[in-house]
Amino acid sequence: MIIQNAKVIVCSPGRNFVTLKINTDEGIYGVGDGTLNGRELPVVSYLKDHIIPCLIGRDPFQIEDIWQYLYKGAYWRRGPVTMAAIGAVDMALWDIKAKALQTPLYNLLGGKSRDRVMVYSHANGCDLEASIDVVGKHLDEGYKAVRIQSGIPGVAGTYGVTNTKDPYEPAQRGLPPESKHWSTEKYLKYVPTLFQKIRDTFGDEPRLLHDCHHRLTPIEAGRLGKELEPYHLFWIEDCIPAELQEGFRVIRQHTTTPLAVGEVFNSIWDTHILISEMLIDYIRTSICHGGGISHMKKVVSFAELYHVKTGFHGATDLSPVTLAASLHFDLAINNFGIQEYMPHNELTDEVFPHAYYFKDGFMYPGDEPGLGVDMDEEKAAEYPYERAYLPINRKEDGTLFDW
Repeated sequence: MIIQNAKVIVCSPGRNFVTLKINTDEGIYGVGDGTLNGRELPVVSYLKDHIIPCLIGRDPFQIEDIWQYLYKGAYWRRGPVTMAAIGAVDMALWDIKAKALQTPLYNLLGGKSRDRVMVYSHANGCDLEASIDVVGKHLDEGYKAVRIQSGIPGVAGTYGVTNTKDPYEPAQRGLPPESKHWSTEKYLKYVPTLFQKIRDTFGDEPRLLHDCHHRLTPIEAGRLGKELEPYHLFWIEDCIPAELQEGFRVIRQHTTTPLAVGEVFNSIWDTHILISEMLIDYIRTSICHGGGISHMKKVVSFAELYHVKTGFHGATDLSPVTLAASLHFDLAINNFGIQEYMPHNELTDEVFPHAYYFKDGFMYPGDEPGLGVDMDEEKAAEYPYERAYLPINRKEDGTLFDW
């Protein structure tokens, strides 16, 4: 079997997705996700102009060698564009191999370590009362774990919260990127009150999570984690910008609230201090942005040595291809923690028919050969790419800040 050709498909069934389809001379093909939210087209160019020409004629079963070829062979390593492109290739190759062997992907990753994958949902409310209402609805739907984001008094346009009935979608079409405003002081004052009210309402059983979205300093994150300790959060996520991994040492000194980080990471080198010094509890790098299944196997094996579990990014800024890959991965590894799950809209599900499904707070990847997800190219063509940007964030005095 050899790789005969490959193509990149960009579509926008409600939001933009970048899909790589690799075809072999035996008629077996694989799909991979290369979506990079708000910067999709650089990945498209990287795949079309640089990677695909190097794949033609190669044996798709040689996944590790191809991964190393694309990573080390380019000399310029890492970065979100490069790693998303490599991730798309890697997913597609694993899809081909599992299809050729007529088995679900999880069987090539060691088989099942569990029967099902616990997921957490997003409960976003414009204020405290609305947040309580949304949390209740998600628990009624069977979720065992809920990430809670709430509007903050005195702060307009808080991350994770929409003022409409539509699901939250940060990427907005048009120019310039939308500008948000932020107050750390108001946020730190409000969040402990929010979780006290949630616990008073729903008790100790639900697993509660919260995303700080990179907006605190280490000492501010330490303070927040300490104040949230009475409410026993499953984790607080991305509490500081993590380019400086050493910053987590300060947080760890001040709180026992579990810490999760990594959705913007793209290599094992973004994590090595955090993991080896046990400064975090959950690694959140996505299979798409983390260079694919092959590279994330290395990250997760390294994490297992230091009692760090997974909590893969799984928002709708990644296509159902990444979600399917994540579920197979989650099912197979021993140090699985939890999986983020935001259901895609109906149009996206039509473009990407899939075998995975949700039931009573858990996800199941299904038992179709390969990833168990496909792409309807005719349907995808009905939804062409539309340029969109993530917001920017400014403090109350106008200073550009972390979004």
